[in-house]
Amino acid sequence: MASQARGLQNFISDLRNAKSKDEEVKRVEKELANIRKKFTAGGSAKLNADGSNPSLSSYQRKKYVWKLVYIHVLGYEVDFGHSEVLALVRSNKNGEKQVGYVALSLLLRGGDPAIGGIINTIKKDLTTPGSPSGKSGEPDIAQALALCSIANISGLELIQSLHVEVQHILLSKSSTPCVRKKAALCLLRLVRTSPDLVAGREFAPHVAQLLQDRHLGVLTSIMSLLNGLASQHTDEYETLIPYVVHILGMLVLKKACAREYLYYRTPSPWLQIKLLKFLQLYPHAIAPDGGANGSTDGATAQAKPYVSQLTSVVSKILTKTDVSDSINKSNADHAILFEAVNLIVCWGPSGPVQLRDGAMKLLGKFISVREPNIRYLGLMTMAR
Repeated sequence: MASQARGLQNFISDLRNAKSKDEEVKRVEKELANIRKKFTAGGSAKLNADGSNPSLSSYQRKKYVWKLVYIHVLGYEVDFGHSEVLALVRSNKNGEKQVGYVALSLLLRGGDPAIGGIINTIKKDLTTPGSPSGKSGEPDIAQALALCSIANISGLELIQSLHVEVQHILLSKSSTPCVRKKAALCLLRLVRTSPDLVAGREFAPHVAQLLQDRHLGVLTSIMSLLNGLASQHTDEYETLIPYVVHILGMLVLKKACAREYLYYRTPSPWLQIKLLKFLQLYPHAIAPDGGANGSTDGATAQAKPYVSQLTSVVSKILTKTDVSDSINKSNADHAILFEAVNLIVCWGPSGPVQLRDGAMKLLGKFISVREPNIRYLGLMTMAR
């Protein structure tokens, strides 16, 4: 591998050894001129219909594209080579397709005219599971690369053409956990660009199914997506509160967590934080349901079935979180604790009195400690 990338390594070494900015600029300009000449075949050969140079070998095309990517990362403008990038994306070889998708994500933007010519290839990679070269060891690499590129480029034409395929991959039971995680985050990026892309009332039941996945990595990505969707259309995802409370209860009360998602003996703190943030969008979640007339007084009020579990979870977070000798564990635990306190603050008078009093005592304790980060978070929470 090292010998195959010798040209790229030499170029990087030259730039790192440059004694001045002017010397670096001259070296970059020289390399760009050389790459442009190679891509245009110097006028001595006929280009393919897509504008790529057929005389370039696989090694040469990858090497020159990698150099363009590195030059772009350094901050220089790269306004050519798109045809060679698209040629790599269309390749059936994993090595070429990987280079192509990385370059596609960095060098092209959503409004680039070249995007229209590659949509069918991306759609094919999305909808055809399996390694491009037929190797069984990497069954989902093309799908993963395509999803990452869609999320990074995120142009209007790309969104309109491929958002249905992204949703299908996310909901497909045949998708691997890796692909489902990427699909969830990809859809989140598309929704942020086009907020009305997903109809909440129709999509909420599908999210409910996704929240029953046992893979904590998938659940963490799904919760990122759900928080993004619910922050835009809160009412349409309120029915998912019981599923979120159930997951939180499994993590906090039963410590049900795979070993690889334990962080200093704390079950998946990042997922816990996302779950608590979602619940903060619904400050009346623990208020009892009213009777026929919508009243919440007297015998007509009925407690929601998940309230008991939710209050038990929050109570345990408040009472069992303590300062640890490990800074990393203490930071993770206190991040969860502050989100639990924020949830109690969101509940306001409708929340249990014991939890509210406990939260206020904790905040008083936090603003008196010497650790500036904890004191700042305590003050910010009290300001709410």
